[in-house]
Amino acid sequence: MDRASGLSVRLKLTLSYAGFLMVAGALLLTAVWLFLLRYVPDQATLIVPGNNEMTGIFPVRSSLLRFFAPRAAVVLALLLVLGLAGGWLLAGRMLAPLARITDATRTATAGALAHRIRLPGRRDEFRELADAFDAMLARLEAHVAEQQRFAANASHELRTPLAISRALLDLARKDPARGPDELIDRLHTVNQRAIDLTEALLLLSRGNVGTESVDLSLVAEEAAETLLPLAEQRRITLEVTGGAARARGSAELLARMVTNLVQNAVVHNLPGGGTVTVHTESDGDISVLRVENTGRRLPLDLVPTLTEPFQRGTERVRTGEHAGAGLGLAIVHSIVRAHHGTLDLVPRPDGGLLVTVRFPRTAVRVW
Repeated sequence: MDRASGLSVRLKLTLSYAGFLMVAGALLLTAVWLFLLRYVPDQATLIVPGNNEMTGIFPVRSSLLRFFAPRAAVVLALLLVLGLAGGWLLAGRMLAPLARITDATRTATAGALAHRIRLPGRRDEFRELADAFDAMLARLEAHVAEQQRFAANASHELRTPLAISRALLDLARKDPARGPDELIDRLHTVNQRAIDLTEALLLLSRGNVGTESVDLSLVAEEAAETLLPLAEQRRITLEVTGGAARARGSAELLARMVTNLVQNAVVHNLPGGGTVTVHTESDGDISVLRVENTGRRLPLDLVPTLTEPFQRGTERVRTGEHAGAGLGLAIVHSIVRAHHGTLDLVPRPDGGLLVTVRFPRTAVRVW
């Protein structure tokens, strides 16, 4: 909004300080006149003891006023100068925190949300404002980062159905014996899951994970069936074992979690002859999902970083195809956390990775 320029706050405070000093000086001079000079006679008679003759008449009030008035004017002028100079300096010092807050606001407006004021000193009104502004910047930065992660996650996840569709088409091209009806049915299933996935990602971004009762063993079988063409292309043995393991939450998000884990295990595996084992079981009030794959040995310090966005693991096996954006396990971690579960990643001694997910069978976390 364009507004007409006016006096700065510093100049207003300076004029206020100078005006206050002038008023205080004028009140002091008025008090001198009211309580001192008005009681001094205008003339006085000097009488010498023992001498009855009048020796002289001396003006008193007039003499005081003659000497007092010019000097009072000089004092008022000095007070004016002192008020202007001192007020300007004091106002600048007092408004310095406000200037830092203004600079931080301009920086944030330019898009640098990581900047913080961090105003030093004891707590006062300016420091409370600066702390509140820092807290607001932190929340804005987290919100923007979350939106960016969501956009990246959505892009990553929506690419997966396309990759599966391409694998189905390649497999159908190499195996003409497969009927077109089977290919159409599978492509229809993949596309429907892509639509459901989009809705699930939107629910996850809003913090709503649902309260459905989901059998992880069935989800694991569906994920294995969906990714079987990809595993066959890479000559990876894919096996699903175990029994029923129920969890509460979003069926689409839990399916996406299992699909990501299985796909991650297939892609980052030994080139030909590797294995992927998916196991589900119930342990009391806890439902357990384990995904284990062969592969190269992973350094212990690398494993904790695999759930961070855009981390693929430099020691992991790459193929000629796109290695992904490094969001698979990051999305898994977000889904597990949204369902109040735990995610453990342990490197296998012979190489590869063991991922264990545990969910409470009843409790559901609502954001």
